[in-house]
Amino acid sequence: CPRWEEEKKEDGVKWTQLEHRGPYFAPLYEPLPDDVQFYYDGKPLKLSLATEEIATFYAKMLDHEYTTKEIFQNNFFNDWRKEMTSKEQKIIKDLDKCDFREIHKYFVEKSEARKALSKEDKQKLKEEADKIQEEYGYCILDGHREKIGNFKTEPPGLFRGRGDHPKMGMLKKRIMPEDVIINCSKDSKIPKPPEGHKWKEVRFDNTVTWLASWTENIQNTLKYIMLNPSSKLKGEKDWQKYEVARRLKDVVHKIRAQYQADWKSKEMKTRQRAVALYFIDKLALRAGNEKEEGETADTVGCCSLRVEHITLHPNLDGQDHVVEFDFLGKDSIRYYNKVSVEKPVFKNLQLFMKNKDPADDLFDRLNTTILNRHLQSLMDGLTAKVFRTYNASITLQEQLKALTNSEDNVAGKLLSYNRANRAVAILCNHQRSTPKTFEKSMQNLQAKARQTKLRAPRPDLPSDPFLGFFWGDEERIDTKKQQVEEAQQELKKAKDEFEDTKDAKAKANVEKKDKLLKRLEEQLAKLNVQATDKEENKQIALGTSKLNYLDPRISIAWCKKFGVPIEKIYNKTQRDKFAWAIDMADEDFEF
Repeated sequence: CPRWEEEKKEDGVKWTQLEHRGPYFAPLYEPLPDDVQFYYDGKPLKLSLATEEIATFYAKMLDHEYTTKEIFQNNFFNDWRKEMTSKEQKIIKDLDKCDFREIHKYFVEKSEARKALSKEDKQKLKEEADKIQEEYGYCILDGHREKIGNFKTEPPGLFRGRGDHPKMGMLKKRIMPEDVIINCSKDSKIPKPPEGHKWKEVRFDNTVTWLASWTENIQNTLKYIMLNPSSKLKGEKDWQKYEVARRLKDVVHKIRAQYQADWKSKEMKTRQRAVALYFIDKLALRAGNEKEEGETADTVGCCSLRVEHITLHPNLDGQDHVVEFDFLGKDSIRYYNKVSVEKPVFKNLQLFMKNKDPADDLFDRLNTTILNRHLQSLMDGLTAKVFRTYNASITLQEQLKALTNSEDNVAGKLLSYNRANRAVAILCNHQRSTPKTFEKSMQNLQAKARQTKLRAPRPDLPSDPFLGFFWGDEERIDTKKQQVEEAQQELKKAKDEFEDTKDAKAKANVEKKDKLLKRLEEQLAKLNVQATDKEENKQIALGTSKLNYLDPRISIAWCKKFGVPIEKIYNKTQRDKFAWAIDMADEDFEF
């Protein structure tokens, strides 16, 4: 049985057997070809290997905004100079005289060449990666072969950090075996360090779930190789759920081609299965037949739809082949949707409904057991729920890419996040009735907003018809004008006074007025976002999809990429639940 269903061990003990290969170390640096050069003060300069490697880290980021930031440049240059030979230190004294463009061009071309590889070459690379995964990516835990989350050490590079981190640009050093503590069971085959190296230490601590650890040099924090980063077995199950959904990404095109072909099958049962699967995929419908014991409400899912739940329109509102759904889904939430479907699907539905009464099953030759058995044959671990998880997560990722503006402040970015989450909740039909307290809380927000006399302009917030919707147009313009005038007057007055007196008190007053303006800006932006969110979310429940269907790594990667604190998306309990994802996902994570 899976290990989360096994007998609980005594307090504190997480395992009795743990065997693994240790971490997979980042590959060693490959020197640049002779025709790719670094230039200093307009002249080519041959760098020592260690210095050259660090130069490539900066060169790769030339087209990134990080390398335009002074703090990033200074930290990089200081750390780079520490690693240079004394001869190099005497020559390279000014970052502005360093020319990394040829190196940058080399890596861009290398990346393009990799993308343009033939199918066969890509397959070879995949096989090599799979071989490494097979060797290092699994451990034996209490007799089970379990997948390891992050078995590779982080490669060296330049620290980015969130927002304007004071340490951005500093050198993340290469992790060596001498930095690594190994954790395994005494009776296991202790992993061997790479040739010519030794481990920092080998431990046999069965009260923790990490397999190896080291201290990273920037923040002096511990990094772990984990099976289950949150150290809760539920967390591991959660992670595996999303990994199954990610695997679907690789075969979903094949599955779609198959069910489309099955629409023309000679067997009615196959046709019904194919149409049901299309609905589950396209509309993220639940499979049905998933009632809890004691549930008496007449709720249905895809497989248990009845003829009365759909109406067919050959043409509706300018669209062809429209299916109108109207039924009660899980938790008695009404599912109402009009969808234009493929012509063969429409024709099949006409066939399935022929000579049937309204109360008859639409898919009379199908149930979830039959459907899931078929899905299992298409991909190991595939169920109708996996489709829902896959489509929800893919939708969130695509919506975040489309909606997020990196120029927005945190409040603006959160508005975009909630809109992306809302698109998923709508797909999954996670509705709620408008709360009884809605009108009251809206009135409170309006009053609170009006109390804020100073309304700062927000060029950094997305232009949006909802923003400030609780002001009338005229009032909004008046408030804005008043704000601009007041803000300019107050600051100008304080600055003039400082120009005249040059004394510390006047200077402090300028800073005070500036701070006040910024604080009021933030307060008002927050009110705008809250009000917009409340209005837009009054009938949508965002929590269900966020906790059950969305790979948390998408949200965490988004937070890391756009400098949004994770606690703005997940509360403490949720952060504990998704500790595995917080540990695992970097800003480049793709579902």
